[in-house]
Amino acid sequence: MKKLKLADHFDRVGVIGAGAWGTALAQVCARAGREVILQAREAEVVESINTAQRNEIYLKGIDLLPQVRATANLSDLAECELILAVPPAQHMRSTLNALAPFISDGVPIVLCAKGVERGTDALMNEVLAETLPNARPAVLSGPSFAAEVARGLPAAVTLACPDVDLGAQIIHTLATPTFRPYHSDDMIGAEAAGALKNVLAIACGISEGRGLGRNAHAALITRGFAEILRFAVALGAKKETVAGLCGLGDLVLTCSSPQSRNMSVGLALGGGQTLEQALAGKVSVAEGVESAPAVVHLAKKLGVELPICEAVAAILAGEAGVEDTVSALMSRPLKFESAI
Repeated sequence: MKKLKLADHFDRVGVIGAGAWGTALAQVCARAGREVILQAREAEVVESINTAQRNEIYLKGIDLLPQVRATANLSDLAECELILAVPPAQHMRSTLNALAPFISDGVPIVLCAKGVERGTDALMNEVLAETLPNARPAVLSGPSFAAEVARGLPAAVTLACPDVDLGAQIIHTLATPTFRPYHSDDMIGAEAAGALKNVLAIACGISEGRGLGRNAHAALITRGFAEILRFAVALGAKKETVAGLCGLGDLVLTCSSPQSRNMSVGLALGGGQTLEQALAGKVSVAEGVESAPAVVHLAKKLGVELPICEAVAAILAGEAGVEDTVSALMSRPLKFESAI
């Protein structure tokens, strides 16, 4: 097996998934001076990036740096020293299985999707451990709208990696004057927070679309944060991780702007559209839609109450209407306020 060169950073980076976030991360790496190979499923995306330095399907109007080269083949990532895995959470397992023949043992893989796998209730680091057990894992998460990151607007995120030295290498690979990763050793906390915040963003969108006001919006964010904290701690996460960029920071951002794919779905549902109508015409995945039932199922196994997430899952499944769900949440037993 090939051995990785020990250095302050990685020079050759592969990014799997040329959606908005994958493309933005490729731009970050290029801005940091790295050679980047961006793998895309769509031939038209590959052609557009390689001929016009643009991804007009997923990230319109943004010129990509010339260090970003696109490919349709995972085999072209074989010589990369670092892999950023950015497929939707529900496709992470199949993507990593497809990547397996082309990478060496010990290659660091940074998981950049947020969600819980349906059918297995697995977090993405568990999916990685099952598919590529010899890879070195890390998780990237935090408040970061893709278009703003790609344009070079300031952003700060969490890079969670149990290996401190590897975490430092990855951070130095990605860091630029406008993109600041903070190191954490708590992958579970970063993943748990990322999975729930997407579901909670749908709830905030429903509230906004229904015209329930700013008081309701603030209550949903606050009580939603309590749900994230209970869920993450039950999985073994640290409270301080959830209070950081990948938890509270990402929750506030995703629940506060229609730029959020998940919040935009909620806005449509709150405005009276069906789920099918809310998703029609969207080229990017709203992870919370797929993760909601898995999040609720895993929480029940853990014995954790997630009333807001449960309400969202019921609405998405067509098992409850918005009005009845709001009434049920407001009619819950009165209790002492606690985050746990």
